[in-house]
Amino acid sequence: MNYKTMALTEEQYYLIIKTIKEGFVTATGKHIYPNVRIAICLTLQANLGLRIGDIVSLRLADIVRDGNRFRLEITEQKTNKQRCFTVANEIFTYLQSYALEQSLKANQRLFDISVRAVQKHLQAVCEYLGLSGISTHSFRKFFAISIYNNNNFNVELVRTLLQHSSIAVTQHYLSVQPEIVERALAQHIKLPA
Repeated sequence: MNYKTMALTEEQYYLIIKTIKEGFVTATGKHIYPNVRIAICLTLQANLGLRIGDIVSLRLADIVRDGNRFRLEITEQKTNKQRCFTVANEIFTYLQSYALEQSLKANQRLFDISVRAVQKHLQAVCEYLGLSGISTHSFRKFFAISIYNNNNFNVELVRTLLQHSSIAVTQHYLSVQPEIVERALAQHIKLPA
């Protein structure tokens, strides 16, 4: 199967998270109940750019106070690379509130759930919403493209944040959208008088 995971649009991101939080009934009458845990996993993936395997393994203790900021220190499961980066205070507060609501200790996993369970739930939501080409990796791509677009198309910044080994990998990963190419061509017209 030649399946290419698409990056989410901002509208798709918010719609998927809202649907997961609210639950729904499928066309066959099956109830898919609200699932805050999965909604938060995917929200974190969209905001931190981590792979879903690293998200489901997170503990609040992985986020360390460093002066007036927080930083996340993990070893990525796929690459076995150390990763250390700043986490916005709002993200830490969001996770801290979730941990308190769930009565989780700092060293406990925040999400007692498998990657496969998250994938299956997301697949059910996307089928219900009529969305195709979307997987958990779409949330990581959403992060990458958002960072790219909001930071003057800085591929090196995205490469660093995703910990890709080369710019070429990141460029392929971003797969520049056709509308960006069209806009660049339209803005580059330099006809002599």
